[in-house]
Amino acid sequence: MPAEPAARNRAPGAPPRIYLSAPLFTQAQRQWNRRLAAALAEALSGATVLLPQDFRVEDRYNDPRTFASIYRQCTEAIAGADALVAVFDGPDADSGTAFEVGFAAARGVPVIGVRTDYRPGQDRGANLMLSRACARFVFSMSFHEDTDALAAEVARKLRAVLEAGKKPPKGDQPQKSPDESR
Repeated sequence: MPAEPAARNRAPGAPPRIYLSAPLFTQAQRQWNRRLAAALAEALSGATVLLPQDFRVEDRYNDPRTFASIYRQCTEAIAGADALVAVFDGPDADSGTAFEVGFAAARGVPVIGVRTDYRPGQDRGANLMLSRACARFVFSMSFHEDTDALAAEVARKLRAVLEAGKKPPKGDQPQKSPDESR
């Protein structure tokens, strides 16, 4: 049975904590993540959007001596989040994002999947194990190039999930998402 996320112990009316899981290896990815996080925080007035690209130890990035601490920071942040937003762009989802989605699903933290990549994939553009772990899914083709509009749509789905207290599907009990047609 999944452990109860710390987020559910937050005071009523407290601003939500959203973990943004996305590829973070290039300048373009990191800048886009930051723009999306800022737009989400604005759209969800008062929300804290956690960017794992900002997690570091002693101002060190990608230092093998800090990997265990970074892993702990990420898993604790996911467990304490009200929801996780996962970006599934690319020919295959980023392996760190895939792990974070699985970890969130196992902990009962709702996941909102996001795909702006127009290349086809198995299920709504993503691997079915990832897409089916999502409580909601946003598919917005990259041609739109409007991060604020994307954030507004993600925020709308986050609000719906947070208000309903919806949990993602568990284990081998696949469920159809309300966003099935997307």
